Amino acid sequence: MYNKSYFSRLGEFKELAPAAFEAFMAFDQQALREGQLDGKLKELIAVAVAHTTGCPYCIELHVNQVKQKGATKGEMAEAVMVATALKAGSAIAHSVNALNAYDDFTEDSLYESSYFKRLPELKELSPGAFKTFIEFDQEALKPGALTKKEKELIAIAVAHTTGCPYCIELHTGGVKKAGASKEEVAEAVMVATALKAGSALAHGVNALNAYDS
Repeated sequence: MYNKSYFSRLGEFKELAPAAFEAFMAFDQQALREGQLDGKLKELIAVAVAHTTGCPYCIELHVNQVKQKGATKGEMAEAVMVATALKAGSAIAHSVNALNAYDDFTEDSLYESSYFKRLPELKELSPGAFKTFIEFDQEALKPGALTKKEKELIAIAVAHTTGCPYCIELHTGGVKKAGASKEEVAEAVMVATALKAGSALAHGVNALNAYDS
């Protein structure tokens, strides 16, 4: 289903849906352009988000681009680990909703910041897995080849990709504490937006293959 050669069909969308294709390309280029965040960090965010969306075309494209921007394999690997922690984290964060549902919670609201306080209950319900996840999450976000600020900017982008409101709130606090400006956060979110949309467009080559088969 995934061959590198298929990606060459992407340009067909310029003929099939020209206005939307051109508008997306303009947005994508603007989102990845250097601004408050440099090009290397934006591409590291893109690599992380591409692993979250699971788009093999996007992974290949942005790994090549981040390499051209001078990122080391270690920096790339740390970005992937942040994405992994955040994707797993979105699942564990939503467990508070599962606890509410299991306990026949009667409130109409499906999201309240206060619900997140139920998360430690998992420590009693599944102690081994909970403990090792927390250890992994802390290790993934610890400064290394990438700074704490860079990792939190990657985390906030991935949190918007997974759509986890608890993660967004948690890592907005984390990225602010790490010294990021609102403009830097906004640029990270725009990269995530471009990559999530881009994964849909990239998979369009598979739709073309399927339509023509």
